[in-house]
Amino acid sequence: MIKSNSNFSRLPERYLFLDIAKRVNAFSKANPSADIIRMGIGDVTRPLAPAVIKAMHEAVEDCAAQDTFHGYGPERGYQWLREAIVKGDYEPLGVNLSPDDIFVNDGAKSDTGNIGDILSTDGLVGITDPVYPVYVDTNLMRGAQVRFIPCNAANGYTGDIPTERLDVIYLCYPNNPTGAVITKAKLKEWVDYALSNGSIIMYDSAYEAFIRDPEIPHSIYEIEGAKECAIEFRSFSKTAGFTGIRCGYTVIPQGLMVNDESGRKVSLNALWERRQSCKFNGASYVSQRGALAVYTPEGRKQIHETIDYYLETARIIRDSMTEVGLNPQGGENAPYIWAETPQGIDSWEFFDILLEKAQVVVTPGSGFGPSGQGYFRITSFADRQRTIEAMQRIKNLMNK
Repeated sequence: MIKSNSNFSRLPERYLFLDIAKRVNAFSKANPSADIIRMGIGDVTRPLAPAVIKAMHEAVEDCAAQDTFHGYGPERGYQWLREAIVKGDYEPLGVNLSPDDIFVNDGAKSDTGNIGDILSTDGLVGITDPVYPVYVDTNLMRGAQVRFIPCNAANGYTGDIPTERLDVIYLCYPNNPTGAVITKAKLKEWVDYALSNGSIIMYDSAYEAFIRDPEIPHSIYEIEGAKECAIEFRSFSKTAGFTGIRCGYTVIPQGLMVNDESGRKVSLNALWERRQSCKFNGASYVSQRGALAVYTPEGRKQIHETIDYYLETARIIRDSMTEVGLNPQGGENAPYIWAETPQGIDSWEFFDILLEKAQVVVTPGSGFGPSGQGYFRITSFADRQRTIEAMQRIKNLMNK
């Protein structure tokens, strides 16, 4: 009889957000009249920008006519979108990239989970903790050895530079779940470490559009030498509300090299193209046309307004958590707020308290890793008035 992949036995029994959904559904079934406010999963709630909607309608019309119909697209993504990404996202930062460094995908989650396909499972994978669960789970699935890099208030939630050699390092800034950002000086320390150790940095910058501080880097490629040691992941999900449309992109500079088993230098860009051409048929034409509209003047203005809305919601959450003494982190250059549970209460226990006594859903910090115990995450991707109501419920509960 065929055997299962034994690496799956190393995973938690359930994926974090499935576990949350199970608990919330059970509560809803037992309390059908409960008015639950969900502030746990980071799904956007504002509609797509009008410029994006217009572009997608036009793309659908293209597919209704023989001479403008589009079927399978190029695995790297359409040239016109990759050129717009280079011009719109990187040239303003002074970063020189080629469209051939860009791979359009169906959302950053796919590529952050699949990127390990082109790397050996030998060596160590360093993952900042607390962390987005996909980084950990997908590395465990492929049999890699994981080392957690604790991130806490003492090191600004950016981790201490390791003393041991790590082959792969996962960084995410602005951070999910803590909402922390990283300075150019600290990011340079990570790049210098990677260059001196022959390591690869997986840099998730899905939330860079929320950065308002001009001193905070939007891309790891703003750091000298990063193109020789880093892969960057970006997403239109949080930037432009594409959670249900699915589109993002990965940057793998053509000069980024690793050794094969014989010690010969091979291009990660070429390996990823080979992997994608085998396992991926490309993001849809309609979603890529919508993504292209993000780079128009109208699209940029509309998207900026939506992000401002979420940041103002984040401010309301942060102020409320400060008012009740839960020492919030984040929410200024990121859509997430990371707060302490009161009186050292277990993360899942506090999750249950908020659900049962306030009918508010948050995300327990321990679900993001060992260093998340005693914390919880709140997302600002929520309706403003519902957020205000949720904060009032929490304040009422905490003030009893």
